[in-house]
Amino acid sequence: MNYHDIITTERGKRSGKPCIRGMRITVYDILEYLAGGMTEEEILEDFCELTPEDIKACLAFAYK
Repeated sequence: MNYHDIITTERGKRSGKPCIRGMRITVYDILEYLAGGMTEEEILEDFCELTPEDIKACLAFAYK
């Protein structure tokens, strides 16, 4: 998966941490939710602006 279109980094946003599509939700936020036991479906319910592709991009980013 090419996550470069989904994962963005902006100097002034969230201290330059990698975020999802320019939003204030970081890759690390999603990874923490998953590590804490949340399912993909629960994350998508809590954050309606996210897509399944966003979560997959976070996992691909973490894998690199």
